[in-house]
Amino acid sequence: MANEILFTERQRFKQWWLWLILLGINGLFLFAVFKQVIAGQQFGDKPMSNIGLLITAGLTILLTILFLNFRLDTLIKKDGIYVRFFPFHLKFNYYAWEKLTKSFVRQYSPIAEYGGWGLRYGFLGKGKAFNVSGDKGLQLEFTDNKKLLIGTNKPEELTEVLKRIGQLK
Repeated sequence: MANEILFTERQRFKQWWLWLILLGINGLFLFAVFKQVIAGQQFGDKPMSNIGLLITAGLTILLTILFLNFRLDTLIKKDGIYVRFFPFHLKFNYYAWEKLTKSFVRQYSPIAEYGGWGLRYGFLGKGKAFNVSGDKGLQLEFTDNKKLLIGTNKPEELTEVLKRIGQLK
């Protein structure tokens, strides 16, 4: 148990407005496919071809499936931090404690500091961010002056783990 998992978190996109938009777009295209391709009635004043409509509907469904599969996995072990933003990272990225000058949990503004959620690059030296929801994150500052923010929905538990292993810097 030398490298047991001390903290684990899996996050997914759960913003209601995002799912409302995706479901609305899917619903519109599926209705258009039904009306035009199946029922044989023109959909709109300047309708797409049936092939174009089927391709567009398929792409919106694939986009929704992609969003369903996005997830941010964070593990803290005694040797460091492991992070994966699936499906962009198939393997965990490993950050050793020795490479960090600071590690602490903080509140941040996803839109003002990083331009939103996802795999983001911050403005004015904020560094990178991996986040899917909320406004709390684990801020890491590295010995090479790079920065990384990892979003969390468990800030208190994460802070306690960092304190317990002496890595709250």
